[in-house]
Amino acid sequence: MVTLTAQRSTLRTTRADLIAQFIFEDNDVFKKQIAELKASLKDISAVFKAATFRGKEQETLLLYPKGILAKRLLLVGLGKSEKLNLEKLRRASATCAKTAQASKAKSVGLVEPDAAVLAKARVDLGENQWESVGKALGEGAALGVYKFDKYLTSTENKNTLKQVIIASNDVKRSKQVSKGLKQAQVVCEATYFARDLENAPANEIYPASLARRVIASARRNKFRVRVFDKKKIKQLGMGGLLAVSQGSVNPPRFIIMEHNAGKMRMPTVVLVGKGVTFDSGGISIKPAGGMGEMKMDMSGAAAVIGTMQAAAQLKLPVHLVGLVPGTENLLGGAAMKPGDVLTHYNGKTSEVDNTDAEGRIILADALSYATRYKPELVIDLATLTGACVVALGHYATGMMGNDQDVMDQLKVSGERTYERVWQLPMYEEYEKLIKSSIADVKNVGGRWAGAITAAMFLKKFIGDYKWIHLDIAGTAILDESLDYIPKGGSGVGVRLLIDFLKHWKKG
Repeated sequence: MVTLTAQRSTLRTTRADLIAQFIFEDNDVFKKQIAELKASLKDISAVFKAATFRGKEQETLLLYPKGILAKRLLLVGLGKSEKLNLEKLRRASATCAKTAQASKAKSVGLVEPDAAVLAKARVDLGENQWESVGKALGEGAALGVYKFDKYLTSTENKNTLKQVIIASNDVKRSKQVSKGLKQAQVVCEATYFARDLENAPANEIYPASLARRVIASARRNKFRVRVFDKKKIKQLGMGGLLAVSQGSVNPPRFIIMEHNAGKMRMPTVVLVGKGVTFDSGGISIKPAGGMGEMKMDMSGAAAVIGTMQAAAQLKLPVHLVGLVPGTENLLGGAAMKPGDVLTHYNGKTSEVDNTDAEGRIILADALSYATRYKPELVIDLATLTGACVVALGHYATGMMGNDQDVMDQLKVSGERTYERVWQLPMYEEYEKLIKSSIADVKNVGGRWAGAITAAMFLKKFIGDYKWIHLDIAGTAILDESLDYIPKGGSGVGVRLLIDFLKHWKKG
């Protein structure tokens, strides 16, 4: 990943392959900023006579002026100053970094947004404004240039960008920006880790190899990890995880991670991530088109693993537990069949009506296992239903749960990180859709309200704790890239959860 640093320097004195200056669209501000640039860099005046650049959002103008240490100058529009927010800074920063990367630059400098303009506009950029600015700029640049290029044999398409510099000519602001960048470095590295796990092919990431990646991260970042093999899973009575794994030659794993293990005076939060490393649908097989994406059906697990890594590095004051039931869902002579009845960790039974609704089956074991930690809160993340994608598309995560205060706090964190969540109802009437005549519950509820009935199934297996379910089916796997999110695995959930855990107020 790129290195993020703050530097006491200016447009003229920052040494980088490309340097970017943010320009506002407001007429008076735009004229003032351009006049200052022309006065400082006299050879660019002629360019502006022909240019149509006006500082609109994401608008760019590339210049090659003399009088600066950088080889190129990129002007990037931020739009109207009074509408500036952290997300617009992320997007503008991503534009800078991607432009630098496209030109094979190894370093890019970003001059901080005009402090006087921000003060006059009175925009809300967080409780510690310049720390938040630094964090947003760092996130946009780092996440914007992510590439899963491990299997590219040619160096032509490899990422060349190694350093992002945020330049400030004020000592106090530079220190605040630096604090924000340090946080961004940690969170972006964790998001990269999650994206790498998601985008890796299923012949690289399967339950055992996923567990090995977690163990390696735990050693580097000093959090505790235990891995249960098939024998232990069977002893524990995790019938859901065992059943889903039956059709694969790769045995399941149940991964337990702990940050601040043993510090029981701290509040305990358990994160549960769906870890289906490849999902064929089983006997209820998926269509061939797009099945390759199902290597990313473990995106919930990736988010939890990335969050554990970041929480450990940031030393968050919470006893954080991560649970990942890891398996493949494949066809085979021993594969789980429609009509099977499973007994889960907490003794409850479920009828399998569709083997492609396997995520909720393995989460049932993990959610009931979470009770062992007597948690104050449990949050699960899963690429659970296509119905959630139909409802919300790729721009919001479906959220359901049993505690409104926690959901409200998650929504605030979603707006702050732009990993937005949207609450769906869990009315008791939906419960009849998953009623089984031969078991405690049925694993699908028919055509309607699929995201909600999946959550209603999970609710059957939670303990006496606050619980939130996040259906990331639409936000975790993207068909096309966004400003700083690539096509494929997005790593969604890491920034959201870290922000939530930092600001969480127990009810």
